[in-house]
Amino acid sequence: MNPYLIDGPAVISFSGGRTSAYMLYQILQAYNGKLPDDLIVCFANTGKEMPQTLDFVQACSENWNVKIHWLELRVVGKKFTTVEVDYKTASRDGRPFAEMIEKKNYLPNAIARFCTSELKVNRIGEFVGDGYSTILGIRADEERRLSKMRKRPEVIVPLADAKVTKHDIYNFWNNNSFDLQLPNEKGVNNLGNCDLCFLKGTGIKKSIIRDMPELAEWWIAQEEKIGGKFRSDQPDYKTMLISTDAQTNMFDQSIPCFCGD
Repeated sequence: MNPYLIDGPAVISFSGGRTSAYMLYQILQAYNGKLPDDLIVCFANTGKEMPQTLDFVQACSENWNVKIHWLELRVVGKKFTTVEVDYKTASRDGRPFAEMIEKKNYLPNAIARFCTSELKVNRIGEFVGDGYSTILGIRADEERRLSKMRKRPEVIVPLADAKVTKHDIYNFWNNNSFDLQLPNEKGVNNLGNCDLCFLKGTGIKKSIIRDMPELAEWWIAQEEKIGGKFRSDQPDYKTMLISTDAQTNMFDQSIPCFCGD
């Protein structure tokens, strides 16, 4: 059977990355370009996605003529709730993420990754309601993630069932008419979608800060507001910004060359 023919009701969880976009395309192709009514596509925006990610989600919607529901967290009274936005009105200043942190009064971390559940999983679940399976873009070569998802009967992984690997993803987007304007290292975007996500390594974060130092300001503000750090095993964001600035200034100095002496 075609793994992209899905028994609904089900929600296609679109992360905004190449892999889940490839999955969406293949499901659309299986249904001759038009999804049945019981298959819904959702993108949950944290407010800290790279701007290229938002552009890419919109490009998929427009190029493939598919409705994508843009969802965000809001705090109403004492409760988290879900609002539907669109490309133009989607938060680009970290609002959903900041509201979540303020309401919980502590920072997510590598052990308690409640940002994923609150900003994405719960928002999509609340929007579609009960009775929906979840379609996730997990490839066959993501063995660790796949083994976990195989234990959850409500999760469908058509890419894994179709034996899709990162090389298939790379080849597809390398030959497509549009693409996510973020690195494509043989099918993998090492920068990820969330700009300075605390799960990234220190080196990657410093590299991003070196190119876009303004991104650090939001993360610094959250750590200072709570009086803690996103990761105890890494420097705080203010320290990373300062050290990156110092390194940049050091290497930017004009050092005279004496090689002709």
